[in-house]
Amino acid sequence: MTAIKQPMPPADLADAQRERTFDLFRSWGFLQANLDPLAMHVPPLPFPELDGLDGPAADEARRIYCGTVGVEFMHIPDREERRWIAERMESTVATPDRSRILDLLLRAELFEQSIQSRYLGTKRFSLEGITALIPFLDQVMKSAIDSGAEQAVLAMSHRGRLSVMVHIVGTSTADIFSKFEDVDPRSVLGGGDVKYHIGATGDYVAPDGRKLHVHLVSNPSHLEAVDPVAMGRTRAKQVRRGDAGPEQVFAVVIHGDAAFAGQGVWAETMNFAEVPGYSVGGSIHVIANNLIGFTTEPEEEHSSRFASSLARRNNIPIFHVNGEDPEAVVRVAQIALDYRYTFGRDIVVDILGYRRHGHSEVDDPTITQPLVYKRIKEHPPLWQLYANAIGMSHDAGALAKHVQEELNEAQKKGAAATKQPRMATLPEYWSKYTGGCYKKEYDVNTGVSAEELQRIAGVIGSAPNGFHVHAKVKKLLDQRREMGAGKRPIDYGMAEALAFGTLLASGTPVRLSGQDSRRGTFNQRHDVLIDTENGDEYLPLQHVSPDQARFEVYNSTLSEAGVMGFEYGYSRDFPETLTLWEAQFGDFANSAQIIIDQFIAAGEDKWNLLSGLVLLLPHGYEGQGPEHSSARIERYLQLAARDNMQICQPSNAAQYFHLLRRQIIRPWRKPLVVFTPKSMLRNSDAASPLADFSAPRFLNVLPDRQVENASRVLLCSGKIGHELREERKRRKDTLTAIVFLEQMYPFPEAELQAEFDRHQNAREIVWVQEEPANMGALWFVMPRLRRLAKGRPARSIKRSGSASPATGSAKAHELEQKTLLALAFA
Repeated sequence: MTAIKQPMPPADLADAQRERTFDLFRSWGFLQANLDPLAMHVPPLPFPELDGLDGPAADEARRIYCGTVGVEFMHIPDREERRWIAERMESTVATPDRSRILDLLLRAELFEQSIQSRYLGTKRFSLEGITALIPFLDQVMKSAIDSGAEQAVLAMSHRGRLSVMVHIVGTSTADIFSKFEDVDPRSVLGGGDVKYHIGATGDYVAPDGRKLHVHLVSNPSHLEAVDPVAMGRTRAKQVRRGDAGPEQVFAVVIHGDAAFAGQGVWAETMNFAEVPGYSVGGSIHVIANNLIGFTTEPEEEHSSRFASSLARRNNIPIFHVNGEDPEAVVRVAQIALDYRYTFGRDIVVDILGYRRHGHSEVDDPTITQPLVYKRIKEHPPLWQLYANAIGMSHDAGALAKHVQEELNEAQKKGAAATKQPRMATLPEYWSKYTGGCYKKEYDVNTGVSAEELQRIAGVIGSAPNGFHVHAKVKKLLDQRREMGAGKRPIDYGMAEALAFGTLLASGTPVRLSGQDSRRGTFNQRHDVLIDTENGDEYLPLQHVSPDQARFEVYNSTLSEAGVMGFEYGYSRDFPETLTLWEAQFGDFANSAQIIIDQFIAAGEDKWNLLSGLVLLLPHGYEGQGPEHSSARIERYLQLAARDNMQICQPSNAAQYFHLLRRQIIRPWRKPLVVFTPKSMLRNSDAASPLADFSAPRFLNVLPDRQVENASRVLLCSGKIGHELREERKRRKDTLTAIVFLEQMYPFPEAELQAEFDRHQNAREIVWVQEEPANMGALWFVMPRLRRLAKGRPARSIKRSGSASPATGSAKAHELEQKTLLALAFA
């Protein structure tokens, strides 16, 4: 029997029709919103599903969703989130503090104009055209205090940065002017950075006097490169605070429209949002949308209608707001902050404005955008428009005069300064660490007693009763217990685990991440055991002692620049942690070259910021082709100067153990680049006896104790040295010494000289490397080698120069390697 559908009562029918109408506008209203202040690039889009709707419900929905705020949120799968946003959009809008909004707009505009008039022809990357960003941030910071926040991490590129420093971070205006005056230039000879890249710390002060500490992260001119760094710093600050961390520390990242749409590192970073080990409990992302990128117009920047479309993949809300409706901007700021604290997820706010001047103030934009800039020239500043709209023109005029007097006084004070101002103050947890050039007093003992090593080896080599370990992994655990008992030599995987375990037991946290790092690319690590029957996980290194430090190991997303930047950021705010990033193969770090060049290598010189980040880069020629051989030693050595980082290639397991421990135990905080092995992981010649782990320290130069007063000295680093030893043994050569250069930078001149002096009768000293002549450490080592040789011949053995790091043929590789070894002993 067919059921007869009862007709809906008139009231219910009207409600249902109203809901359907609203749903259409909730879904598509943003396409018809009034978002572009100049009405030149993002006009309301004709949309048939909406154009034909009329009546009270349509009129109301159109007012809400097609005004100066457009919101994309119906793609979010979570019904509760959609309902929450709809309720916030459709609720009554309270009148904001208009006098405060006007004050902030006016101060931001006059600050920019004051710099323009006083320092004509100097770059500053003005905020003018999107000054609503300042009241937006003001509302976010003020409301964050209400939500329990104590600190904000702020990241942005150069546009508007100086205004944000003054009006949000709390930087002195006089200090900004002194930067333009360029006082005390000798203090930054060979270092420092331009004023719109340096970081700043300070306190945002709410109208009622409450404060929120703000950290504006230093950044290079690589736009979005700062994003993962800021996320890593936020995560570290949160972890320091325990369970309350995500409520007490939050991140705001400000993007340009062209960069948000075009920069790959931002796509990598956005993917971290809800990934374990990288999440920060939601971030507020703001696009300071000038609707132009240098000289490039929006239709040339991205294929979608909005620069923000990339964010839709994360199923998060995207608000578009007309930058010349400051009250709407402030309202959206409140919604964004509340959403972050309610759902713990990211949110994007796209503030659309314009750019009053060129890309920089020395650029003439009328050459490429004559019509746009003709309109901009005739367009009043936002503070004047807003003052007129709210009937406060007279008050605004008086305030402008007062602010201008303040700026005049600040300029005089800045010009009178005799020293470069410091914009940032380091947290207390950096007080016990130092940078600068290396001093002998920084040396520490890294050895560990055999008893402690055996105890920790027992933990590392065990799983709980009833835990079903894979047969291959069980064999590895059995071997590790034997290694700890001194019954077999210790390999690299166990050496690393012992380094981690001993540090954890003594209170030093360890964080390791990389692609497949939990197991290890070469099946060598197994920091995480997986039950073969139920999939449960067990991390032995989390159980080395009852009061041990925190141990984390993560398989990262398939990203290099993003993850390395994140870990660099983490190391910046957790210097007590041994923080390591591992490349799947060493040359994969090529994808993170900006992070290496701009942060890791130059961060101390540019911003006086230290980091102890460790890069683990598998390196070694095993016939696996161009992309799996060289970690590009030459690139790191080229970046090395003024003791800015350490570049090492430990040739045996004990050396690796001591190197890792040295990195965190001594107070000298420098990035460490480690060229780690592949085939050497299981090479018996590279394994070490238990006694070597109780030795006092890492040796920068590993002497050859098998040969005294040799007739020839071969100097090398890494895997090739073990092959040279095998070749020497095969030849029954007793007169050739093989010396390992374990630390390439800072170059261990004294230790190397002492080893050469042991072999007074050596007729020549030869540098041997696997890499082609135009790669590897050859160019770096040879001038130093000739100086240390003291008149003795110094020559080199290497592959012929090549555009590619290695051959793609395994047989060709084997032939090359045999030739290399033969030439070394010729």
